[in-house]
Amino acid sequence: MFTRDKLAFAFVLALGLSAASAADAPRLGQPITPADLAPWDISIAPDGVGLPRGSGTPAQGAEVYAKFACALCHGEKGTGGPGGPLVGGGPLSGGNQAPAKLIGNYWPYATTIFDFTRRAMPWQQPKTLTDDEVYAVTAYILALNKIIGENDVMDAQTLPKVKMPNRDGFISRYPEKH
Repeated sequence: MFTRDKLAFAFVLALGLSAASAADAPRLGQPITPADLAPWDISIAPDGVGLPRGSGTPAQGAEVYAKFACALCHGEKGTGGPGGPLVGGGPLSGGNQAPAKLIGNYWPYATTIFDFTRRAMPWQQPKTLTDDEVYAVTAYILALNKIIGENDVMDAQTLPKVKMPNRDGFISRYPEKH
């Protein structure tokens, strides 16, 4: 009889706990509102559609790079570390069987740098940089790669106009979108 009481108590306890946790459960089958979706809808198209307001310069980006200790992963001035280099790399053709694919010689769009940085950096706290900080560090990386000048300002109008060295090296799977 004692075992049956223990079993009944455990059952009631489990039932109560599952009911309490149901309040925190996902609301499967319920429509999502645009407000619920907005924080997740941060995609940036190659042509700049989706870029937020804000701006930054290479000098400001150097400060952001130092403030968030980007050098711990990417080395001083992006020259390399455990997270890989951000600058350098030779041509993708010319006899090297496995050339390093880096921002300056591989990435086709500058907007992709902004998009990736905003989503994934800093690695220990992704999505914590402000839009101005992301524009600034993007400008810094582009300037380190000698793609833009030291005094150029990157924002929603100028960033899509940056011509990356390998832009014409890619064939889009969706040419109607770019």
